[in-house]
Amino acid sequence: MSTHPFTACPSSPPATVGNEPPALDTLTCSLTMPGEPLSAQIARAAVRSVLHAYRLDPLAPAATQVTGELVAAAWHLDPGRSLYLSVRYRDDALRLTVYDGHAAHARPRLAAHCEARRRAALRLASAVVRECGGAWGFGESREPGGGTRTWASLPRRGAAGYLGG
Repeated sequence: MSTHPFTACPSSPPATVGNEPPALDTLTCSLTMPGEPLSAQIARAAVRSVLHAYRLDPLAPAATQVTGELVAAAWHLDPGRSLYLSVRYRDDALRLTVYDGHAAHARPRLAAHCEARRRAALRLASAVVRECGGAWGFGESREPGGGTRTWASLPRRGAAGYLGG
């Protein structure tokens, strides 16, 4: 017989019971999609489903609009390559991030042109985020392989009130 104490693997926490939604700080979801036109539709449906599961349905109109715009812009700037969507809820705000493989340009004029194209493609997303009192931006991805990270943060209260919700 061993003198070492035996410990079992930790057990899973109990499942949510009844009508109780999961804790908001556990909302973290990611999805890799093809760089194709249908990816925006896939991303919007995924975000809508995640928000429904967490009983955050009032955020869906703003969140799905912004998600579709972020993914569509990424696809237009980097067609044919995989796109990655991250959805998180932190500090009473929904955070949407899309990564694409379009790397920053070394030539300043080309980089400025590309940045202007991305800003123009995100004009509608910018307006929705502003209406919700949030923030958005883009920059070089810190992920391996580089590319661009485009993000938006939608405060719960502002997103819930979008379109008079």
